Amino acid sequence: MKTAIRVGGPASGGREQFEATVELAIEAEKLGVDQAWSAEAWGMDAVAPLAYLAARTTRMHLGTGIMQVCARTPASTAMTAMTLATISHERFLLGLGNSGPQVVEGLHGQPFDRPLTRMRETVEIVRMACRGEKLQTDGGVFKLPRPGGQGKALRLAQPPMEVPIYLATLAPRALEMTGALADGWLGTSFTPDAPEAHLDSLRRGAESAGRTLGDLALSVDTTVAITDDPEPLIASQKVQLAFQLSAMGSPTLNFYNDAYARAGFQDACTEVRDLWLARKRDEAIRAVPDEMVWATTLIGDESRVRERIRKYRDAGITELMLHPIGADSAAQIETLGQAVEWVHDETD
Repeated sequence: MKTAIRVGGPASGGREQFEATVELAIEAEKLGVDQAWSAEAWGMDAVAPLAYLAARTTRMHLGTGIMQVCARTPASTAMTAMTLATISHERFLLGLGNSGPQVVEGLHGQPFDRPLTRMRETVEIVRMACRGEKLQTDGGVFKLPRPGGQGKALRLAQPPMEVPIYLATLAPRALEMTGALADGWLGTSFTPDAPEAHLDSLRRGAESAGRTLGDLALSVDTTVAITDDPEPLIASQKVQLAFQLSAMGSPTLNFYNDAYARAGFQDACTEVRDLWLARKRDEAIRAVPDEMVWATTLIGDESRVRERIRKYRDAGITELMLHPIGADSAAQIETLGQAVEWVHDETD
């Protein structure tokens, strides 16, 4: 099983935070971490930090986790991906995601309309560009060249290259599309105790395209903390989970909430969301069950962390994105190093 870290985040920004991120990435590479994925929401973009890290690292693969499909045209996405692949000596992984209606419509002013069609056509156009072909398509969302205009079909000047494409998806139909199209899956809201809540749809999509689930890299993220006193950390994780279940979407459309519900937490998902939307935020956080935190994190002593790593391995996960908890950067790096060692022990 490969290991990864995330750089940046929804609220990322500021020089001090960026310098800590760079330090984490450089030390992670020394510890044997295989990948670094840059987040993009409403903070720093996913691209510029990776360009900087490409100059500061030599071995680690660098992925966008994610580039928002709504924020760029497919041609711009392809140009950026091929540029990052070139300057990183082919260490780049293109992670794409639709984001959600609040970001798409509120931040970018784009309609959250036909997201699966938009994603599928984006992947097709990016691969067309990477093959060195002229960008010509008559899709449901994208039409190239623009009908009735003065443009003609063009190809990018960069030489053809292969860029692995990961899709960040959660809803069943989107997971099926990922299984059929992508090189990898970027998964959240995942618990190895109920892996089929996600993997069943991925498998069905892969088989519909004459593939198997084994043809995809399966990357999921989890928080890691090594401690003999986990209760304070369990409580602190509930804030993030309550936010995901309630604020990472609209009142009627929340892919994170739906995914946790499929994994067996339906009642808790409904209760937390309803309390949050009623502006009872503290009650919503308290309503997140301990079991949900235990199921989605690597928090505990060595025995428990190792046991959970084996759970991910047995579920078929091939890449584990680790978010180390620590009082400062040194503590986070120490935790990361120990976790990487245990992942190698349990999965090699």
